[in-house]
Amino acid sequence: MPCSSHSLLSLVAQMREALQYKDSRDPNVSSASIDVRTVQVKMCLFVIISVLLVLGFPFIMTEVVESFRKCSNFFFEDKPPDIKDVLKDSASQDDTRYKLICQKYDNEYRFATLYDTQERIPIFSAYKYTGHHDDKPHISWMVEPQLEPLDGTMSEPGTKQAIDKDYWDQGIPDELERGHLFPNGHAADLTNAESTYTLTNTVPQKKSFNGGSWRVMEQNVREFMDSNCRDKNNPDKVLAYVLTGAVPGNTLLNDRVNIPSHMWTVFCCFNPKTKAWESQAHWAENKSEKKPNPIIAEKTLKQLEEFLWNKYKQSSLFSDDCYNIFPQI
Repeated sequence: MPCSSHSLLSLVAQMREALQYKDSRDPNVSSASIDVRTVQVKMCLFVIISVLLVLGFPFIMTEVVESFRKCSNFFFEDKPPDIKDVLKDSASQDDTRYKLICQKYDNEYRFATLYDTQERIPIFSAYKYTGHHDDKPHISWMVEPQLEPLDGTMSEPGTKQAIDKDYWDQGIPDELERGHLFPNGHAADLTNAESTYTLTNTVPQKKSFNGGSWRVMEQNVREFMDSNCRDKNNPDKVLAYVLTGAVPGNTLLNDRVNIPSHMWTVFCCFNPKTKAWESQAHWAENKSEKKPNPIIAEKTLKQLEEFLWNKYKQSSLFSDDCYNIFPQI
């Protein structure tokens, strides 16, 4: 029995089951076969724990899933984007490369991520904006244990994902840092903010860009959603559906992790003033900046999809209801 891509909790359950078999009086179950199974499950646990220890990270108990249906509530109308040859009808079109992650932290799903294990970066993260928490978490970066190959043998850590070491000792003036797709500044509380600190939710961003025009845009969008986006069924509550992603570039960090050429983000929400679902988009090149930082211009959902068409040849981020544009304020 080779190690499967189950979570640690699942493997613990297998261990318990194996031990229960050992107490069985069934004469058809040999003691030798039970002992072999027990050893194999122990080996699976050993491999996962060893990898995590080598990485030096805590791990996030997320779930790599076959379909986003398990955490579809983070998408507008429960419908994830369609991206040609990547994602369609909530399922990966290449399960060996594109992994669907329901990001689970502290026993709750917090957001969803589509992850490219070949480039070792997320394609997008999807989340619901319901307000923001001002304090920045103090938490170590986490990894996704289910992305590691679990075939019963030890392997180099980070085979399918970025690890913290990729960002060490870059030796360049404007270093690349871990740029959030779901930013902690868009999280409603401390626990949700902590959940964003997984490397499956980050891409290499130029430090001056991440801390410059991109951060200003994130803050401006946050203020705009606070003022203009409401839960259609409860106008006292803020609610917006957000997708933030990265366009893979042509260079690598540490000869392993793709450095995106561009970053993009779009949200769709119900505007109580117009009684319509409306959207707003932004994108920018991932490059070094000098102060004063440039302003990232507002774009429409259609313009963003046209921009992404150049990369993916086809993309549908939200349903037609979201093509309405916020009136100028």
